[in-house]
Amino acid sequence: MKGRDVDRTILIREAAHEDAPQIAELLSELGYPLSASEAGVRLARSSETVFVAADGPSLVGLLAISSQLPIARPRPVARITAMIVRSGARRRRLGTALMERAVEWARSAGCEGIELTSGIRPEREGAHRFYERCGFVKTSYRFWLPFTDHRGPVLDSGWPSSN
Repeated sequence: MKGRDVDRTILIREAAHEDAPQIAELLSELGYPLSASEAGVRLARSSETVFVAADGPSLVGLLAISSQLPIARPRPVARITAMIVRSGARRRRLGTALMERAVEWARSAGCEGIELTSGIRPEREGAHRFYERCGFVKTSYRFWLPFTDHRGPVLDSGWPSSN
């Protein structure tokens, strides 16, 4: 990822529990509304690493990343599960700084690469161009099977179930 210098007043660091209210705001701007207390609960799960871009006491960006070892891959794969730069803080290379930190994290975790998914909506087109500028290549479709209740949808494959 090449380009101009990043705004040097910004600190890229791991999120802390006290960041929960601002993380809730960032995720809400991304389209995933939640309360500050729920953001705190999610931060405490420790299933992923959350990096934030801090401009003094204000958080202006967030990137969440985790790794997994899928059976189809020889080495771990990192996955970015959320990324946002506040609309008023864009065009300052903060997204690039967050992405560079994610690449550093993934390499140190021994990952063979990073994957991410992004909604196919007009408001995400700028993000898609950004990912491509960072070197990401569109390689697949994402399919989603939502569970509308605790039982989930009924799938009848005709195959015997192990349940």
